[in-house]
Amino acid sequence: MPPLRRWRPVLLLVAFWLLGMYWMFGVDDETPLAYAPGSNAVPGQQPQTGHHDVAPVSDTHGHGGAANGGDLNARRWRKLPDLFPVTGALRELPVLKARQSDIPKIQAATPQESDAALEQRLQRQKAVRDAFLHSWAGYKKYAWLQDEVTPLGGKPKNPFGGWAATLVDALDTLWIMGLEDEFRAAVEAAETIDFSRSDSDLVNVFETTIRYLGGFLAAYELTGKKYEGLLRKAVEVGELLIYMTGLVQRHPTSVLVSELGSLSLEFTKLSQLTGDMKYYDAVQRISDEFEKGQDGTKLPGMWPVQVDPSGPLFRTDNAFTLGGMSDSLYEYFPKQYLILGGALEQPKKMYEKFIDVAKKHLMRRATNPEDIPIVIPGDARVRTIDGGIKVVNSPKGQHLTCFVGGMVGIASKIFNRPDELDLAVQLTDGCVWAYEATATGIMPEIFGFIPCGGVEDSQTGPECSYSDLKWRTAVRDQYLGQKSGKDPMGTEVEKTIKTQRLTPGMLQYHDKKYILRPEAIESVFIMYRLTGDSSWMDKAWTMFSNIERLTRTKIGAASLVDVSRKDTGLMDSMESFWLAETLKYFYLVFSDFDTVDLDTWVLNTEAHPLHRPDVE
Repeated sequence: MPPLRRWRPVLLLVAFWLLGMYWMFGVDDETPLAYAPGSNAVPGQQPQTGHHDVAPVSDTHGHGGAANGGDLNARRWRKLPDLFPVTGALRELPVLKARQSDIPKIQAATPQESDAALEQRLQRQKAVRDAFLHSWAGYKKYAWLQDEVTPLGGKPKNPFGGWAATLVDALDTLWIMGLEDEFRAAVEAAETIDFSRSDSDLVNVFETTIRYLGGFLAAYELTGKKYEGLLRKAVEVGELLIYMTGLVQRHPTSVLVSELGSLSLEFTKLSQLTGDMKYYDAVQRISDEFEKGQDGTKLPGMWPVQVDPSGPLFRTDNAFTLGGMSDSLYEYFPKQYLILGGALEQPKKMYEKFIDVAKKHLMRRATNPEDIPIVIPGDARVRTIDGGIKVVNSPKGQHLTCFVGGMVGIASKIFNRPDELDLAVQLTDGCVWAYEATATGIMPEIFGFIPCGGVEDSQTGPECSYSDLKWRTAVRDQYLGQKSGKDPMGTEVEKTIKTQRLTPGMLQYHDKKYILRPEAIESVFIMYRLTGDSSWMDKAWTMFSNIERLTRTKIGAASLVDVSRKDTGLMDSMESFWLAETLKYFYLVFSDFDTVDLDTWVLNTEAHPLHRPDVE
C-alpha cells in the first residue's frame, strides 16, 4: 500500500481520524484503562477495554530520553477524562475457516536460472544491500535515535515526534538483508524509545500506525517472535493510538479517507498477537461504515478524498482518486482479506465493487512512442454540467498510484479475477514507462499524459497509436490553446517542448520532484513474484541504477528537485521509507522467491510483512 506515501506532507492534522469515528460508532468503555505509555504490559495480561484521551503538556524540566536527546521543548502525554463513555460489545476476530489451500496461490513457481543469471542476480542484490548500508551508516552516525537524517547536511530531523522513525521503520529490512548484528543493536535501542514523550504537539495516527506499529509487528513476526520487547513496544504504540480515539470533542469537520480506512492491517494483527480485541474492534467498526456508505457517494462504489465525521460521511466531496489521500484505503481491501485468512468476505466485496468503478472512470490508456500497452490511473470529479451529473477524468499520473498494479495483481489471484492480471501488468508498465520517459530515468511525483481510451480499448487502435503529430498537437492544446491555430509542427510548439523539457508522450510535469518513493518498485516486485518473468528484474535494475546514481550523497540518499533535468538538484531530505520500503523492494526483487513469500506474508503500506494466520 500507502497515503506523504500518499501526499504525506499535507496530513499533519490527521491525528484525529479514527478518534472521532471510533467514538461515534461506539466501544465498550466499562473498564478504566490503567495503562500509561511506556509501561511493560505484555500479552497474557487481562485485556483492557477502556479508552482515555491524551494530550501533550510541556515538559519544563526536559528529559534525557534516548529518542529525544533531552529536548527541553519535548512534550509528555497525559490522560484526560473520558468525555464520551459508551457501551457495546467489542467485535471479535472472525473464526478462521480457510486454510492456505483455500485461498488461491499468489506467487508463480520459482523461476529456473542459469549459473550466469544467478551470479548477476546476486550481484544486483548486493548492490542494493550496499546502498542500504550506506544510508544506514549515515543515519547511525549523524541522527541515531532521531526520526531522520538530512542527507546533505548530516543533521537530525524529527517530523514524527522524535521517536526514531528511521530506526523502527528499518528493523525488518535489517533482518531481511541478513544484517543480524545491526538488527540486534537496533532492537536494543528501540526498546529505549519513550512513547509517552514527543517533540511534537500532535501525533499523526496514520504515520504512527504504518511506520511504528507496523515496524514493530513485522520485526517481531519475521524473527519468529523471539524478541518479546518488540511486541511490548507494539502494545505501547497501540495503546497510544487507541488513546487518540478520545479526541472526538476536537475532531475536524473533514478527514482524508486514506487516514480513516488504512489502519486495518496493523490493528488486526495486534489483536491477533495479543488477544485484545479493542484494536480489531476499532478498525472493523470503521470498515462497516465504509461498507454502508459505498453506494451512497457521488461516485457509487468509490469514496471521495475527504469525509465529514460530523455529518453524512461520504456524500459531500466530489473528488475521487487512487492516488494521494485515498490510496491505501483501496490497497488494504485484498490485504485485509489475507490477514484474516479469508474468513471475512467484506473486504473482497468492497474491492470488487470499487475496482469496476475505477476501471471505468479513473484508469486510462496512455499514448506512448513505443505503443506499449500501458494504463495509468487518473483522477475524477463528479460535476453538474448542463443540469446533468458527469464524471470528469483528469489524466494526471502520480507516483503514489503506482501501487495499483501490485494491488490489482494480487487481487486477480486471490479473488479469482484472472483477466485482470494483464491489467496489473499494464498498470505497472505505465509506471516503468514514466521512469523511462524522463531525462533522468526517474518518474516525477505528478505528470500529465495523453489519454487515448479506456482499459478495454486497443493500444494499437487509431486513438492510441502514437504519432509525433498527435503528441505535438496535445502539447499545443495544453500550453497554447486549441484555438490558437498554431502549427503543431511549428517553432512555437517546439520551443514549448524544449522549455518544458518534455519527451515524446509526456504532456506536463505537475510536480517534478522524486522523494525516494517506493510505489513503482513495489508493483514491479509483485509482478515478478506473480509471473516469474525475469524481465521485471531488468526493469528494476534500470530503475535502481538511475536512482542510486543520482541520489547518493556522502551521508545517504537525497530527494531530487527536478527529474526532467539531467542536472537535477538535490533536496536535503531522506524519509524513513527509503530504507523501509524502496530499498527493501529492490532487494526483494533480486532475492529468492521464498524470501518474504507473498503466500505467507502480507506487506502493509510501509512494506512491513505481517504473517498470514492461515499459513503455518
